[in-house]
Amino acid sequence: MQKTLKKTLKNQLVLNGNNLSTSNVAYAVRRKLKVSITESAEYQIEASHKLLNDFVKEGRVIYGVNTSMGGFVNWLIPNECAQELQENLISAVATNVGPYLEDDVVRASMLVRLNSLARGASAISLENFNKLLDIYNAGIVPCIPSKGSLGASGDLGPLACIALVATGKWKAKYKGKAVSGKTALKQAGIEPMKLGYKEGLSLINGTSTMAGLASILIEQSIRLVKTYDVISCLTFEGLRVKKNPFNPVVHYQKCHPGQIRTAENIWALLEDSRMIVNEKVVEKQLQRYQKSTPITAEQPIEDAYSIRCTPHILGPIRDNLKSIQSTINNELNSSSDNPLVLCEHNDVFHNGHFHGQYISMAMDQLAISLTTLSNLSDRRIDRFMDKHHSNGLPAFLCAEKPGLRLGLMGGQFMATSLTAENRSLCNPVSIQSLTSTGDFQDIVSLGLIAARRAKELYDNTAYIVAFELLCAAQAAEIRDSSQLSTGTRRAFDCVRRIVPYLSSDKCLTDYLENLSELIKSGELLQEVEDAVGEIHF
Repeated sequence: MQKTLKKTLKNQLVLNGNNLSTSNVAYAVRRKLKVSITESAEYQIEASHKLLNDFVKEGRVIYGVNTSMGGFVNWLIPNECAQELQENLISAVATNVGPYLEDDVVRASMLVRLNSLARGASAISLENFNKLLDIYNAGIVPCIPSKGSLGASGDLGPLACIALVATGKWKAKYKGKAVSGKTALKQAGIEPMKLGYKEGLSLINGTSTMAGLASILIEQSIRLVKTYDVISCLTFEGLRVKKNPFNPVVHYQKCHPGQIRTAENIWALLEDSRMIVNEKVVEKQLQRYQKSTPITAEQPIEDAYSIRCTPHILGPIRDNLKSIQSTINNELNSSSDNPLVLCEHNDVFHNGHFHGQYISMAMDQLAISLTTLSNLSDRRIDRFMDKHHSNGLPAFLCAEKPGLRLGLMGGQFMATSLTAENRSLCNPVSIQSLTSTGDFQDIVSLGLIAARRAKELYDNTAYIVAFELLCAAQAAEIRDSSQLSTGTRRAFDCVRRIVPYLSSDKCLTDYLENLSELIKSGELLQEVEDAVGEIHF
């Protein structure tokens, strides 16, 4: 998180329907910032609501207002049944099952929905908008089962759970306790919503849950990649690889910004390392071996692809994540429900803005990126384990009593298993459409499934790179950790606060859990940046 963002947000986030970003969302839900909206957004909300009411008085036929919905789209509904229709809607689609989404994801869903409604195109009343805002600011967290969203008419089931709580039903968490929605509202001093024309539809017809989870995930993934630049450098020192392939002047010969940025970060982090190898020194040593017949040298002039091609592998991941972030930011600042009541055009527009294909495909791309990172880390771990490929390190990084001890052999079981698991998970979700709702929802995005799957891949990847970090620290100490660069020394010290040098075989589980959290929390990255400056993305 940029310091300027922290300074700007302080204790409140002001929404206008156009200014939300993934970093805003991730920061606001983590810090539990209060949220408000601008006066112009209030005006727009009121104007859209009034215009819809005017259309109803004129006798306009509008989906979800005086027609039924989904497979009953051809049914006309009397105006006097408006509240009953909207209440039936949110009850009927609240059918998700499974474990509840994490509190931060729920808060992110509510925040994204508020921003979409603040655009003033959804025709919700300002009174009910403010009640949803009050629920968010009070810290009420509706319970949302995680499985069952098609992501076609948006996240109907998940958002319906929020709407049910807003009307005094269903279940929520409030001040750390599980209570009924009615009790949560009463304790917070908030009157339940009474739904008018289209208001139930406005609350649930959007991509807010998948976009909220995607916002948190992309920020976590960006932080993971930046941290992995540091881990890569510690790995390179532990394996005593050649530095010159990371010289930025080489990478300026290719036009990919992510590749260039990765090389620049690695080159800067290794600037004062005394453990990394100078390629020219190796070349001079090899010149002494030149004979009239071919012979095998002690070390090659080049390192393996999992080392030398790091900028070419992390670079596309970087560029991919930037594209994904841009897609999510666009979705965050969109009106994503149907129909839309647009005051500037004095009309109502039926549309398909609720469809989550953009988020679903973005999350598939994130899954590919995380799996690629897993593959890279797995190959480097294998080099640490294999004495024939580690430039002089003992097998399985076991310097004391090898054979009697197994060293870090067991840790590789975990890393390889999770890499295989990531590969098996990395099948595109966005193409798995099945028809539903009497063929009315005949092509669906499954965007929330794609986001949940990406979250699982992210957690797996964090464990894999945590083990690489453990191996790199072990290797550095076997070599001589005093020769590490300034940045990697700080990373090494972070590891040593959690994991000692392993001269005896120990259960690694707790160490790996703690290292994974060190990486995911951003603490490791912050420690290194405090020492050497920002790791650029």
